[in-house]
Amino acid sequence: MNDAVTSDLFPKRSSEFIRLPPDGRLHYDESWIKGAQADALFETLKTELDWQQRPIRMFGREILQPRLTCFYGKPGVTYRYSGKTLEAEPWCGELRDLGDRLNAELDQGFNSVLCNLYRNGEDSMGWHADNEAELGRNPVIASVSLGAVRRFRLKPRESGAARALELDHGSLLVMSGDLQHHWLHELPKARRVEGPRINLTFRRIV
Repeated sequence: MNDAVTSDLFPKRSSEFIRLPPDGRLHYDESWIKGAQADALFETLKTELDWQQRPIRMFGREILQPRLTCFYGKPGVTYRYSGKTLEAEPWCGELRDLGDRLNAELDQGFNSVLCNLYRNGEDSMGWHADNEAELGRNPVIASVSLGAVRRFRLKPRESGAARALELDHGSLLVMSGDLQHHWLHELPKARRVEGPRINLTFRRIV
């Protein structure tokens, strides 16, 4: 999608979950991590995490993902997606602290985090759902954003208009209910964005 074309935007603040039929839910907190703390965390994670550009198989051939990734979690946790199996590296202190805070607030038993580094607006993530079997039937995904503001889009699997949300520096987006069964999401290219963004997607792998 051309980034000049707009989608309907979700409200920036909501005291309740945003409902996505049939029973999907979004909750957004635009300042879950406050300014100076978010700045420091971004710089630490950008420098210290083991960022790699991994190949994935698409349409019968291998290509490099248009972003950098790494995967951390408890010992023995593995995650398979896009034809690749990732073994969790041990939590670093900052990721463990964020996971502990999320587990205290959401009570979901998150045991891993898939990290993405979008180096600029040319890096992206295509339409997909987080519906791998090891995530359970109705997974809860907690997504922390740091760095450049990027547009996050969702669309129904069958038909219907896409909806969008601008993800702020220090924000938290929680996806839950049956959203992963009936909706797809993406982070499209944004050619006007020059700065990097880190996205931390906490999940419980069973």
